[in-house]
Amino acid sequence: MKLFEDYSLKNHNSFKIDVKARYFAEADTITDLIHFVKHKPLTQLPLIILGEGSNVLFKSDYNGVIIHPIIRGIEVIHEDGKHVIVKAGAGENWDAFVEWAINRHYGGIENLSLIPGSVGACPVQNIGAYGVEVSEVIESVETIDMTDGELKLYSKPECNFGYRTSIFKNELKGDKIITSVLFRLSRSPVLKTDYGEIRKKLKKYKDFDIRTLRTVIMEIRQEKLPDPAQIGNAGSFFKNPVITDEEFKKLVRIYPEIPGHPSDTPGQWKIPAAWLIEKCGWKDRCIGEAGTWSRQPLVLVNYGNSTGKQILELAESITRDVSEKFSIQLEKEVNVI
Repeated sequence: MKLFEDYSLKNHNSFKIDVKARYFAEADTITDLIHFVKHKPLTQLPLIILGEGSNVLFKSDYNGVIIHPIIRGIEVIHEDGKHVIVKAGAGENWDAFVEWAINRHYGGIENLSLIPGSVGACPVQNIGAYGVEVSEVIESVETIDMTDGELKLYSKPECNFGYRTSIFKNELKGDKIITSVLFRLSRSPVLKTDYGEIRKKLKKYKDFDIRTLRTVIMEIRQEKLPDPAQIGNAGSFFKNPVITDEEFKKLVRIYPEIPGHPSDTPGQWKIPAAWLIEKCGWKDRCIGEAGTWSRQPLVLVNYGNSTGKQILELAESITRDVSEKFSIQLEKEVNVI
């Protein structure tokens, strides 16, 4: 375990906000984490777990302890004719893990290509894209309890997965350190190509496979989203809101062009937050050096030296305008600290 004091977080959050943590603890083994938790050297201070920082917004310096697990390793622990069970360390980069799976023709996560972050963060947020959520392939999640250092395995049902949420984001927030995730991947992938953008790009291929689909999805994401290495951002800042059938019908009468599709829950509709934001005039607008991305207003960006407070002010202004115009309350997908 490496412990740093007064540590800069600029390279540990994709918004590139220039803030510091009072203490920053880096652990590359489960033993280190258990020892740290059981001995509680800084027990009087607040504590959070930070992966690659791709889904957080720091409002200011963090006067506490940040634990940064960098546990590595990918291994197949079971296989049969149809599936493989793969165990990946929490510190593995998510897209590198997707690439690892594609290289072995293991399917189930190709639609989640190029999503930033670590393997350990993926179940917390239940990351998803292009008709796939990671919960569909998660077998279980291995954790360490923050109070006593005990190891606990959470099965898929115990994770309480939902749209961009899980037990680790809600009931157990701050109580568990995820050390590894077990995935059930397919040896005979069934490709999901329902989205129009995907189908359009696949037309130029006579034949396509899991590798082709990954390439296409990476192209789409690169066309729509800014590279965090160049422009600070955390991807989609808001969730796509879900409203009732009655609410959707009322909006259709006022805005016949409003897009939407049935959610997984009967009688509810999911509305693209980007459309709502653009209709409120927030596309490609700024408050200071915080702004919305020109190609995708759902993405808030740091165009230079914006502070976390400025980005949060922008988000709150957008939320207020959408609420006033559509009577829909946007919910943040990014975790504000």
